[in-house]
Amino acid sequence: MRIAIGADHRGFQAKGQLVEHLRRSGHEVDDVGTHSPESCDYPDFAAAVGQRVGHGQAERGILVCGSGVGVCIAANKVAGVRAGVCHDTRSAEMSRRHNDLNVLCLSADMIDRVPLDELLRVWFETPFEGGRHARRLEKIRQMECRSDKVTR
Repeated sequence: MRIAIGADHRGFQAKGQLVEHLRRSGHEVDDVGTHSPESCDYPDFAAAVGQRVGHGQAERGILVCGSGVGVCIAANKVAGVRAGVCHDTRSAEMSRRHNDLNVLCLSADMIDRVPLDELLRVWFETPFEGGRHARRLEKIRQMECRSDKVTR
């Protein structure tokens, strides 16, 4: 699977570990940065990952910042992206099963506290259920389309 991955300076070290794990697991990895621990802005990397996923250049994305929340907010501004923060295997499973999450957001501050290998395995292997959940995701897609036409 082709995975786009990005992080800000707080997630830089964790991103390196994730890239190694993903490659060992047989994934093709597109690392959009950051490529140093120097202070930087998380929306830049969330946009890069989001655009690759939203435009079909990557099947899924992973983002890391201090809390996971900032990159999640930013990535969800890209049409076609369904990003969410997961801290455990249950949230990873349900994010795929009910929400067809295509961008996983992780907290650099929490990464050492979760069984990361298992969380990633669950997130990659859990299928989307469809059915009533597909109807709900279609409503979200329609919201994206309408928001392009909103003026303030």
